[in-house]
Amino acid sequence: MPDVTARGVRFHVQTVDPGPGGLDPDVPDPPVVVFVHGLVMDNLSSFYYTIAGPVAAAGARSVLYDRRGHGLSERTPTGYGTTESVDDLFAVLDALGHRRPVYLVASSWGGVVALNAALTRPSRVAGLVLIEAHGASERPDEWTEGVLNALGRSALCLEYERSAEQFRAIGWRRVGKLTAGADALVNGTSLLDDVAAAEPLGPAALAALACPVLAVYGQHSDVLEAGRLVLRSAPGCTLHVMSGHAHMVLREGTAEVLEVLLRWLARHAGTRAPVAGGAR
Repeated sequence: MPDVTARGVRFHVQTVDPGPGGLDPDVPDPPVVVFVHGLVMDNLSSFYYTIAGPVAAAGARSVLYDRRGHGLSERTPTGYGTTESVDDLFAVLDALGHRRPVYLVASSWGGVVALNAALTRPSRVAGLVLIEAHGASERPDEWTEGVLNALGRSALCLEYERSAEQFRAIGWRRVGKLTAGADALVNGTSLLDDVAAAEPLGPAALAALACPVLAVYGQHSDVLEAGRLVLRSAPGCTLHVMSGHAHMVLREGTAEVLEVLLRWLARHAGTRAPVAGGAR
């Protein structure tokens, strides 16, 4: 099912079912793991080509979707705030028929969506995996300023440097298309204003998380403190810091991310644990 309509918006969806040997005959309904990607230049392919397949092979049903305005999903003029993004997530799951608790695996800004989803709809989230995720901070003003500065620089670059045209000119059609979509999203929708209105979660909010949490961050990441804050504040949190890595752990440290994730899912979701060293 490549597309579903939820809340009046068309979303691109991919599902990877458990492979041969992945299903436990004593568990008729495999756990559902939902992947939530980041902002602007990101889409479901970040997970599809890295960890979604192995997670399915371990016995889970992997569900991936392009968030509103990203990838192949419909780009609407508005609707990119935290509340709207959480509503989109559960509307997509409802459209797919997944109404029991799911495990959310979120990267970068997807962490904002996943954390708020777990807090506002705790009965629908069985577990939470944060990979280099934003969303937690004890300094709201500093957090918002950093996010907006990064997005502002991207907006100016996309609009004035005509990156999409340059990529197409040298034959990089796929990158050019992706960049053009990012330009339209950043400079043609309410995304920047909606992100500006987002608020990080502090210790009190994180303490209310009712599900187990796995946080995976790079040793040199500029958002590592978010992971440490979740560890200090959220009950049942495990923090794994990847030595020598920065923000791009999903792409550059896929094997290690996968091994940690599969062991955590085996413990909490009942999927098959990897053979020692097998994920590497």
